[in-house]
Amino acid sequence: MSNIVAIVGRPNVGKSTLFNRLTESRDAIVKEISGVTRDRLYGKGEWNGYQFSVIDTGGYATTKEDIFEGEIRKQVELAVQEATVILFMLDVTTGIVEMDNVVAQLLRKSKKKIMVVANKVDSNDRVGMSAEFYALGLGEVFDLSATNGSGTGEILDALVPFFDKENESIREEDDLPRFAIVGRPNVGKSSLINAFTGQERNIVTDISGTTRDSIHTRYKSFGFDFLLIDTAGIRKKAKVTEDIEFYSVLRSVRTIENADVCLFLIDASEGIQKQDLSIYYMIEKNSKGVVVLVNKWDLVEKDHKTMVEYEENLRKQLAPYNDVPIIFTSTITKQRIHKALETAMEVFTNRTKKIPTSKLNDVMLEVIQQTPPPANKGKYIKIKFVQQLPTHAPAFAFFCNLPQYLTEAYRRFLENRIREIFDFKGVPIKIFFRKK
Repeated sequence: MSNIVAIVGRPNVGKSTLFNRLTESRDAIVKEISGVTRDRLYGKGEWNGYQFSVIDTGGYATTKEDIFEGEIRKQVELAVQEATVILFMLDVTTGIVEMDNVVAQLLRKSKKKIMVVANKVDSNDRVGMSAEFYALGLGEVFDLSATNGSGTGEILDALVPFFDKENESIREEDDLPRFAIVGRPNVGKSSLINAFTGQERNIVTDISGTTRDSIHTRYKSFGFDFLLIDTAGIRKKAKVTEDIEFYSVLRSVRTIENADVCLFLIDASEGIQKQDLSIYYMIEKNSKGVVVLVNKWDLVEKDHKTMVEYEENLRKQLAPYNDVPIIFTSTITKQRIHKALETAMEVFTNRTKKIPTSKLNDVMLEVIQQTPPPANKGKYIKIKFVQQLPTHAPAFAFFCNLPQYLTEAYRRFLENRIREIFDFKGVPIKIFFRKK
């Protein structure tokens, strides 16, 4: 059984601040305006030997002024369904407002364990102001200052009796492959996760930039077991005007850094853009596995040559590193999305592949003998030994007498031969020349 704590409440009562404190992270964006958190955001916490998941939800609202609010309500309701314990956050500086009563009504229907948390008790002057929250009839009220941490220990102590000690699922997640779904805004990243899981896990609208946080979803079916990470769309820095979106883009970059394989989405109807290439080079720079998904393929008018020609043109644009799987998908029709997962697992296997040193030398020294490095400035270069380095991503060291004279062209030749012989499709390879 999973231990799940959901934090719910109306907008701007401090839910994301408490989330960051419970998870000892900065995963949730915090800003002094309402409506910043839009999706359910998951994190992990630990207290007295008990591990638990924390869900930060968007502020619950019932007005129809914002297109996102209806979707946020759905996300809150889903989080309540998932939770073991619900932390209902209120603001002592405003007291009970109409929206608090609406949320309280929703929570009563859930029949889950509910703890009322009175936030912003930042000074002694505010102690006792939370007494009016007992009128909601939801049980004991806990005073809290999410900003400075006061009262957090008491809340955690009260949560523990409802936890299951054996929470293996959380510990397992540390060792699971991490697949990040990245791309420009509005290319279909959240729709892809929803198609994978068969649930409305992430908010989807026609407005680019809907997803602002990196959202983790564990996928465990059809023999697969890994974490899917949906990220905010990455824009050019010059176009990032909203400061909240700036933090989101930063978080997407960090997600790429922490992922094993990136499912890189491009919009088939628009073709590859300059910003797409920037994201692609970012993935390569961080030595991450990559699967290129040409999404919205259902919108393209095509004949029997369209796919082949599109792929050829795409590989030209992705050069020189274009040894990557390219899959044409549609999240609407679910075309080839299962193949995308299979390919991502293959790329992950390639990225973690370790070649025995003896086999590596037998093969590569013969290749070098057949095509030796060209002489440079009258100097003849002899490569004597090859070794795969103990790094997370594939890296190889070639030991030779004059490493400074080896050319970039020969380095690329060796990389291509390694790819061809040992199958490193979808994974950047690093080649180093060292003196011996």
